[in-house]
Amino acid sequence: MEQLLVERKEYVGKLRIMLGKGIIVSLTGQRGVGKSSIVRMLMDGLRSGSDIHLININKESTDFYGIVTYKEMVAYVDEHLSSEKRNYVIVDEAQEIEEFEKGISELQSRGVCDIIVIGSNAGVLDGEFGTLPEGHLFNCQVQGLSYLEFVLFHKLHNNDTALELYLQHGGLPQLPRFGIDNQDVVDDYLMSMLNTILLKDILERGNIRNIPLLRMLIKYLGENLGKRLSARSIASALKNRGMDASPNIILGYLDYLCKSFLISRVARYNIPARKVLEYDEKFYFEDIGLRNVAVSSTHLKITDKTMENAVYKHLCRQGFKVYTTT
Repeated sequence: MEQLLVERKEYVGKLRIMLGKGIIVSLTGQRGVGKSSIVRMLMDGLRSGSDIHLININKESTDFYGIVTYKEMVAYVDEHLSSEKRNYVIVDEAQEIEEFEKGISELQSRGVCDIIVIGSNAGVLDGEFGTLPEGHLFNCQVQGLSYLEFVLFHKLHNNDTALELYLQHGGLPQLPRFGIDNQDVVDDYLMSMLNTILLKDILERGNIRNIPLLRMLIKYLGENLGKRLSARSIASALKNRGMDASPNIILGYLDYLCKSFLISRVARYNIPARKVLEYDEKFYFEDIGLRNVAVSSTHLKITDKTMENAVYKHLCRQGFKVYTTT
């Protein structure tokens, strides 16, 4: 099935406004939500109206496996800078380069190029980026397709059937390549993406060794969408399933899952006391299709909690900070 490339205007518009102002632009979000495609759309638009020179370092490509440290990254950029055109440096999966933020900060201080950093882990905003003066970094967190984008990408009619497909398969932009009518292929792709996230963005970065515990935790969270949970209650539930882990270990694993953007935690807000509580949070998935294959498959029955997950993501997409109340 031929993929329909639809411009994600909301994201492209935000990024276009920020370029040319000496600001480091970063795109973060779960692996597979289309961050690189959005940047390509942005660059295609710039090429049509101005003379630009693009320097692209993509750590997903074997061409750039040799760039391991920030010094090697800076040296590569210096070697390819143009003195006649406006330079744009794009570093994709930047978290794979050791201390990459030092190199980005150095390039930004020189003022020789516009810089776009793409990362699949919230850790890209750590390190020196966290010490940059206000106004020197603009981060755009990219989400999967909204329901209306899903309808456009898959050339569907906006009806109950399309909504059901969205809640079954989720909003990863690559799905149209396979065709959502091909259930087994879609499930295989989603499981492959889930495994890649676990390996690249959680296991390797967190040095986690207990893979069965991690998978059981993800499945448990998927089975308990929108329920109030604590590290202690999760540890107790997993122990009943034969997996022993302390609440502190569960907290650490939850932190890695959130940093990979696979899940989001929603804190409780005590309205009378006007404060955020640090227990009994709710957890939702960035992509409902990944949640479904983590639990069993996209054949799962759609429930009110599935819809709640979709509503939560819609509110986030609209810019709201979401809490659950007591």
